[in-house]
Amino acid sequence: MLSALSTGFFLGLSLILAIGAQNAFVLRQGILGQHVFYVALFCAISDLLLIVVGIVGITFFLNRFIIQYIDIIFGFSAIWLFSYGIIRLNAVFKSNITIKVETSESKNLLSTLSILSVLTFANPHVYLDTMVLIGSISQQFSRNEKIYFAIGASLSSLVFFFSLAYGAKLIAPKMKKPSYWRILDLLIAIVMFTIAIKLAITGNWL
Repeated sequence: MLSALSTGFFLGLSLILAIGAQNAFVLRQGILGQHVFYVALFCAISDLLLIVVGIVGITFFLNRFIIQYIDIIFGFSAIWLFSYGIIRLNAVFKSNITIKVETSESKNLLSTLSILSVLTFANPHVYLDTMVLIGSISQQFSRNEKIYFAIGASLSSLVFFFSLAYGAKLIAPKMKKPSYWRILDLLIAIVMFTIAIKLAITGNWL
């Protein structure tokens, strides 16, 4: 139970930590203090739905396929995560990324959520990460453990987005310095490599 929960949590967290259009928008709203709660809640619920669809869909509709090719799936998932880790590790040495948040006039809640929905669901990586990758990795657990895995992955989104939104004013000044991004990228790489190795072992690749 604890293993499934923690694996889901840290995997989910490592996948969403890298800054992107959605995270930058959440950070911006937090700094401006505009619709902070609803923005964070929208992102957390969106991830929850995609994670559940991914795990349930792969478990029930692709179950026979998963059982037949489980070792291959674990192997490719391990390679996928290891590749993510390499990208983040490469950023530790080469990246000079900083975050810039532009201010503008306040938008109403509906307009804000409309923009956020586009940033969330028009991004193909959200489907690859939450549905395909998380859904595939969930197959290493039993039926009951999958529930805890899903809870862990969903909880990571809830913790991350609310922390990002409400901690934005504290985070933003530090994230203007490339050194802090390098530390973040290194931590993400370590998590990615750890889970990738575990998957490779489970799939008899190591």
